[in-house]
Amino acid sequence: MENREDAQKLIEQVLRRCAPQHAEAMLVAADSSLTRFANNAIHQNVHERDTTLYLRLLDGKRLGRSSSNRLDSTGLDELVARARLFAKASREDADFPGFVSDAKYQSVASFDPAAAACSPQQRATRVSVVCRLAAEKALNASGAYSTGWEVTALGNTNGVFAYHAASRVDYQAVVMSDDSSGHVESSGWRLDDIPVEALGGEAIRKAELGRKPRKIEPGEYPVLLDPYATSDMLENLDFHGMGAMTVQEGRSWMNGRLGERAMDSRVSIWDDGYNLEGNPLPFDYEGTPKQKVDIVRQGVVVGPVYDRRTAQKDGVESSGHTLPSKHRQFSPAATHMFMQPGDSSLEDMLHSLMHGLYITRFWYTRLVHPRDCVVTGMTRDGVFMVEDGELAYAVKNLRFTQSYVQALAEIDAIGRETRLLVESYYNIASRVPALQLKRFNFTGSTV
Repeated sequence: MENREDAQKLIEQVLRRCAPQHAEAMLVAADSSLTRFANNAIHQNVHERDTTLYLRLLDGKRLGRSSSNRLDSTGLDELVARARLFAKASREDADFPGFVSDAKYQSVASFDPAAAACSPQQRATRVSVVCRLAAEKALNASGAYSTGWEVTALGNTNGVFAYHAASRVDYQAVVMSDDSSGHVESSGWRLDDIPVEALGGEAIRKAELGRKPRKIEPGEYPVLLDPYATSDMLENLDFHGMGAMTVQEGRSWMNGRLGERAMDSRVSIWDDGYNLEGNPLPFDYEGTPKQKVDIVRQGVVVGPVYDRRTAQKDGVESSGHTLPSKHRQFSPAATHMFMQPGDSSLEDMLHSLMHGLYITRFWYTRLVHPRDCVVTGMTRDGVFMVEDGELAYAVKNLRFTQSYVQALAEIDAIGRETRLLVESYYNIASRVPALQLKRFNFTGSTV
């Protein structure tokens, strides 16, 4: 693993080559191993290791960007030369806020040696139990179990240097019959955070209960949502309104609601890159130290997260929420979200639901209207009709169109247990509970 001293030395070598221009260099090194399974058998073990340097170089008011995973002397020379070339070819950026200076960083100990060094045999042992249990029930299990580590380091010509090493663990599985499926997933940074066998059992139970699903009429139903569905709600609220750029451009669900109660008073959502129960990273991809940010507090919309550019526009400090280089155009965004749990168990919420739907997760969700965060999508991997507090029968998947803001304004109960889920493409983490909502609008059913 790239240690702090080696990472700093490499970044300093790049920055020296950039003189006399100001520059910022970020190193991202990752080591990832994955065990993939299907048809109740492991069919692939893969291992990948890569280190990439990202460079931003400022020539006057022109900014050039380049990246490379060639780290020898010639590679570093070419990295800087490309950044200079791109800077000269770029338009002047009068709104560029400059690189971070005078930053103080807190360390976060989120590295588990057991997770970083987990062997294919260890992953196979855990996965094989789930495959065996599914086969015994005449069900088909598939999924992936990944472990590894990641190092993130950043330095610039203002003398700033930040470093963080973290381990990563992720597990997801789908168990299927001819007419049903059950889904589970969980993320963490400790190897023991992921109870693979128990999660597999959860998916198996959903697949068994989901046999012979019935078609029901669309309409509004009370719903009980697993954390997987809750996570989708937070991710959509994030991308369509928790970042300051969406608010400044007038396309956020926060517009017209700042300082007002827009959700149930039990709803509190915040972002915290230091919390060890999340997926910690103590600084963002500009090197700004993370701030804990209250986004919704007791139902009241507090405000968005910031990067340096949007913070400069509003005359405030950046909260440290710049996304990685390849997603920078979507910055800022909340990346370490938490939702306040309640005091109900999943069983309590189920038993209190006299008529409604128990839903595992949402799938293929897309924005319809930004100002109310109206989203359309499908249910997937387990929908059940609840009658008199009991699961009555499985239901065919449904399409919905629903304002997530409105949905969170009408809550019956919030679960006391939470699950950490990390979205794979943007690496957005959310620790969320199950939710019981008074109503949710379904517009159609599958055939």
